Amino acid sequence: MVMGFWCGIVAAVFLVFLGKWDLVVVEGFEFNGTDFSLLESLSYLESVYGVSAASPPPGVLMVGLTLVQGAAAKGAVCLDGTVPGYHLHRGFGSGANSWLIQLEGGGWCNNIRTCVYRKKTRRGSSNYFEKQIPFIGILSNNAGENPDFYNWNRVKVRYCDGASFAGDSENKAVGLQFRGQRIWQATMEDLMSKGMRNANQALLSGCSAGALASILHCDEFRELFPRRTKVKCLSDAGLFMDATDVSGGRTVRDFFHGVVSLQGVGRNLPRTCTNHLDPTSCFFPQNLISNIKTPLFILNAAYDAWQVQESLAPPKVDPRGNWVSCRKNIDKCSAQQIQFLQGFRNTMLNAVRGLSSYRQSGLFINSCFAHCQSERQDTWLGKPSPQIGNKAIAWAVGDWYFDRANIKAIDCPYPCDKTCHNLVFR
Repeated sequence: MVMGFWCGIVAAVFLVFLGKWDLVVVEGFEFNGTDFSLLESLSYLESVYGVSAASPPPGVLMVGLTLVQGAAAKGAVCLDGTVPGYHLHRGFGSGANSWLIQLEGGGWCNNIRTCVYRKKTRRGSSNYFEKQIPFIGILSNNAGENPDFYNWNRVKVRYCDGASFAGDSENKAVGLQFRGQRIWQATMEDLMSKGMRNANQALLSGCSAGALASILHCDEFRELFPRRTKVKCLSDAGLFMDATDVSGGRTVRDFFHGVVSLQGVGRNLPRTCTNHLDPTSCFFPQNLISNIKTPLFILNAAYDAWQVQESLAPPKVDPRGNWVSCRKNIDKCSAQQIQFLQGFRNTMLNAVRGLSSYRQSGLFINSCFAHCQSERQDTWLGKPSPQIGNKAIAWAVGDWYFDRANIKAIDCPYPCDKTCHNLVFR
């Protein structure tokens, strides 16, 4: 099974942008086996839909890796015991004292087998980290591509724990360290020592599993700074829903239960949630966001591609293959399937309803079949890029952060939005 998976990956890793950049074709996206599908499909999707798997465009900023010195002494290590790391590009000019921290995504591991597998990849060991990665989208240093944050200190924190920077336990028998919470703390301490403590503005962001981490750690991030520092948080494709799948089951809830139990996540979850809900429920953002005190922006596709692929209609709950075409291309969904997806959209909108009345929060829920839209240049700010009310994502986030506008942008239902950059899986 593992060999077949990697053959699929070798055949798969490239993007083809067509026409007016309205869709992205991803070749060969097909996985077998529940554990490895949930473990790696999100990691893979984040790679091809993000930047790490694609050849960087000419002239793009490449930023080197920094390992967190002293992390091992604090027990802040990756799954295999190696030290964590990040990529930092220093700010300049008016942004010299402003900091943008982006937490990398890459799925989770929910049992010993998948975590042992993961620790031999860049999602579980710094031995496999890229030495340089491209900074584009919200990390770009080009004012035309990233008008509000281009000259900030911009940091990409690498993800190597498998529990959204939230676990704290170990399994000595198989050599696994579940130290996501310590990695978070040690990395923040290291960055504070490198000037972040003097920030007058700070934004914590993340994509997917990293976006879930940005929600989990949002108020902790706020507490790092004096009250005079302007601090906000951004979650991009992190609104994972505790939703019913097409068989009536709860695929992702079962998976998250394994992550939380195995990695000792429960003790690090917000007590405002765990004082009345079980730990697994408190790993779902829908049960957290209403109690976050720090201003939070939710950026999400209403038809999140990964959630459709692996939460709503994964192969294991679709034995007859009725959803194969739909989960690969939303334009191939039947009227009944679209109705089911509209129900999922309604569940998501209900989850963020409380934020709609909170002036300090921000929303950009577009009706795209997508996943992670701040890390790719064409979806963050391109010609053209996804819009709601003629406003691109980069401008919406910037207007919200700098209090230029009250951003509560919720798209009309599919298929009304013709600006979407939809994923199509072959």
